[in-house]
Amino acid sequence: MSNLQNILDYTNGAITTSGQPGFFAGANASIPVSDLVSFEPGLYYSQKGYQMKGELNLKGIEFLGVNAKAKLTSHYVDMPVLLKLNFNGLQVFAGPQVSYLAKADLRTTAGALGFNILDKTMDATGQFNRWDAAVTGGVGYQFANGFNIAASYDHGISKVDANKSFDSYNRSFKLGVGYKF
Repeated sequence: MSNLQNILDYTNGAITTSGQPGFFAGANASIPVSDLVSFEPGLYYSQKGYQMKGELNLKGIEFLGVNAKAKLTSHYVDMPVLLKLNFNGLQVFAGPQVSYLAKADLRTTAGALGFNILDKTMDATGQFNRWDAAVTGGVGYQFANGFNIAASYDHGISKVDANKSFDSYNRSFKLGVGYKF
């Protein structure tokens, strides 16, 4: 099977997947072209990830249930180059982004009868491509006092699986606050 979703379909809902919330921080430089247009190269640290949860509960005796969870946290250095339009504080931006995977941690946990049987974290960096490419875009608002808020979406266009066995891409929403010096 070439797709993780095909495997999950056979579990009949016993295994679920979701995105992994993370943190991002960094800096950018604004290079004005005009009052309306600027280029913004940036350098950011960002966490990206994924979760899989599995539960097997028997009706009437749920306390005997078995559960397992795998949580992947990837640590990236993101380097976007954005074209930004500024409309009296309201900003719209988009552009390409190249990312370098610094490290990927996979934490697995499992339990039964309310006891934790397994809790292991391993370095999974070798399972993923070190370089990632994406397009990113979003909206924001620059306040007169220097503070700003933004929401963006990164859409990965290169597979992150080093073996290319799965159709897996980095796709993430980001919410941020910042300050313009």
